[in-house]
Amino acid sequence: MGPSTGQQEGHGAPAPHRPVPLLMVGRWRMGPWAVPWMMLWLFCLLPSTRAQTKIPLETVKSWADAFGGELYSIVTKYSGSLLLQKKYKDVEPTLKIKEVDGLELVKKFSEQMESMLRRKVEAVERLVEAAEDADLNHEYNSSLEFDYYNSLLINEKDENDNYVELGDEFILEPNEHFNNLLVNTTYSDIQLPTNVYNKGIKWLPDENGVISFDCRNRGWYIQAATSPKDIVIIVDVSGSMKGLRMTIAKHTIITILDTLGENDFVNIIAYNDYVHFIEPCFKGILVQADRDNREHFKQLVDELQAKGVGTVNKALTEAFKILREDLYPFVLATALPLAACRLSAFPETPSSQQHFRDAGQGGLCNQAIMLITDGAVEDYEAVFEKYNWPDRKVRVFTYLIGREVTFAPNVKWIACNNKGYYTQISTLADVQENVMEYLHVLSRPMVINHDHDIIWTEAYMDSALFASQAQSLLLMTTVAMPVFSKKNETRSHGILLGVVGSDVPLRELLKLAPRYKLGVHGYAFLNTNNGYILSHPDLRPLYKEGKKLKPKPNYNSVDLSEVEWEDQDEILRTAMINGETGYLSMDVKVPVDKGKRVLFLTNDYFFTDISGTPFSLGVVLSRGHGEYILLGNTSVEEGLHDLLQPDLSLANEWIYCITDIDPDHRKLSQLEAVIRFLTGEEPDLECDEELVQEVLFDAVVTAPMEAYWTTLALNMSMETEAGVEVAFLGTRAGLMRSALYVGSEKISNRKFLTRKDKESIFTMDHFPLWYRRAAEHPPGSFIYSIVSEDDSEGGGLPKVVTVSTAVAVSVDGKMGIAAAEWQSAASVEKGKLVKSNVQKMTQTCMLSGREEAVSWD
Repeated sequence: MGPSTGQQEGHGAPAPHRPVPLLMVGRWRMGPWAVPWMMLWLFCLLPSTRAQTKIPLETVKSWADAFGGELYSIVTKYSGSLLLQKKYKDVEPTLKIKEVDGLELVKKFSEQMESMLRRKVEAVERLVEAAEDADLNHEYNSSLEFDYYNSLLINEKDENDNYVELGDEFILEPNEHFNNLLVNTTYSDIQLPTNVYNKGIKWLPDENGVISFDCRNRGWYIQAATSPKDIVIIVDVSGSMKGLRMTIAKHTIITILDTLGENDFVNIIAYNDYVHFIEPCFKGILVQADRDNREHFKQLVDELQAKGVGTVNKALTEAFKILREDLYPFVLATALPLAACRLSAFPETPSSQQHFRDAGQGGLCNQAIMLITDGAVEDYEAVFEKYNWPDRKVRVFTYLIGREVTFAPNVKWIACNNKGYYTQISTLADVQENVMEYLHVLSRPMVINHDHDIIWTEAYMDSALFASQAQSLLLMTTVAMPVFSKKNETRSHGILLGVVGSDVPLRELLKLAPRYKLGVHGYAFLNTNNGYILSHPDLRPLYKEGKKLKPKPNYNSVDLSEVEWEDQDEILRTAMINGETGYLSMDVKVPVDKGKRVLFLTNDYFFTDISGTPFSLGVVLSRGHGEYILLGNTSVEEGLHDLLQPDLSLANEWIYCITDIDPDHRKLSQLEAVIRFLTGEEPDLECDEELVQEVLFDAVVTAPMEAYWTTLALNMSMETEAGVEVAFLGTRAGLMRSALYVGSEKISNRKFLTRKDKESIFTMDHFPLWYRRAAEHPPGSFIYSIVSEDDSEGGGLPKVVTVSTAVAVSVDGKMGIAAAEWQSAASVEKGKLVKSNVQKMTQTCMLSGREEAVSWD
């Protein structure tokens, strides 16, 4: 094709110097006829030698030049890109381009996030203090009776239409601040686990009709109640454990595993006539109790079979050897590749690993052995004398399985002489309550010393929000702190009253890193000091099974190296785990359009820690696009006039003004909020003045496009120009304008430019696909995107072709993209726009015997 046709399907080398993306303009859609039209020269040249002799190359080139010229004429006409380019050229003398300091930007974002998270911590501290004071001042009164709202019974009535006991009227209303969940912000209700007792939201049964939620099983509760711990589980698999006892033992192990988190380390030993680690690759070591390892252990536990005779001494010896300092050379920090059985000490992660090497501490301060058996008859005292007495650094918890009490004194002796806890589990229903007791024992040192450690959880998915389809707030982290009894008479017993926690939706946290400051391909991400992702644009925690979305099994244990895979030497990962501040550059390949296309970029990574938390923040800026911000100047009056035009919209996921705090503001769209802020109708609104100024400027410069597109639509000839559907533009400030050339009922894809098609609009995570693709090609060239067959609702040939271009400005030798444009034409019946011009070419190609290659059907 000639130079007038620009680039097609991303072909052509990117320009060496990338302009700053400021604006993207318009869209076209073309019908199936467009596909053979643009690819005609291929079909005509490749079929056979005979075809090549019939059609000289010069002839095909002349066709290509003719097609290119006509196509260029069409797209420039209906997009209005030349007009928009002129408008930005006219204002170039008044523009300024500011260079972005990525290191200062990431530090600023980090400070804002630290401030937000610190307020969460302070709120939790106040709640803890209030709860402990309430307990301290409370005097037990056996005759005291009180009512409360039971979260399972609120608004429930009996057969006489009377409210049931503890289930009085409790008003629940949708609240946008809580993602439209039904809540009551005046009163609280109380949820107690079903196996404990028969104020918020109403708790509903799961799909099996069971209220299974128990806060004591949640990661935030367990992590706050105890310090990081090293656990070795020893399970008796001798012949006497067959049947129900083995079933109870397996359930006990699984319940213990569910109380562990990524800051804990674990291994499991099974014993009968001989001792074996249930995972041979983990022999003699502790592995991180992340989700992957826990799930792997659960699968292996399910395969255990009872046989032989039990000898517990050797199993205890193996357990103590793992936990002893002099035989504790390393711990395995992440999930092992099981096939290779490789061991790694990960020396590059001292912040999260060094404390595991401290003498006698292992997982900071807690080490324990969990012995699960139906009896112990050996002389095991010598093992404890050799490995654990007199210091008793390792606690031993014993779980006697079954109703038999013959061996109860022996099993109880083991626990009581090793600072542990003994319990007997006779039924599956007893497992949960009895296992949870060990947490209170491990928390005693913290309670006695009154160590109110703040903990932050890894990213996790809230099941209540998931069930309510509130998927924008699915991933969150929780800050939690233990609540202790401060009464003098009980302080020495170390009584843990509970845990106070506060959730932080990660999406809310990332709102503090605005998209417009990061550029077209830029983004922000968060990870923990264990190297796991908290939030990242490429973290996709859900998968589709039929019509339902389900969480992926390991969604919250995705390592940074799995999404930033170009970091082959783990320089970025290591620095962020260690909480360092700095930057590095990498050449990256970015998949877009569901992996169908790849963008080749050079990214600058800026990173720093978030003080007071185990998290680090990273900011990525692409060379060229992320280095500069365009600053325009216009009056509020002029900008407001153009902002009120009906063809204009703003990115509703971006934060131009804060609307989620004041109840009166929550129903406002971002455009409505900006207008009220500028007109003074809502003086209490807090808005991003820099972003609002960018919007005003873009509104003024792009305002002539409305009249241009409207004039074209009114003068279009249905006979010769049918097929063009819509033109639109977008700017770096998230402003969009659009114009229909056909009735809305004739649009081929009605989801396009709506929230149902996230790839086509500005979101918190990314710029539109059409904007990103156009930004990577020289300004003025047109990029053609053809909807592939698997994207078409009915299959077969694509229904639409979209065309985009970038509009650039230049200030002081620095270039910036000001706009990108798309247009569309639709069905084969409306293909008259160019079909008549290719009829002669199709006839010539038919002479080569390749008629089917250019068929219009």
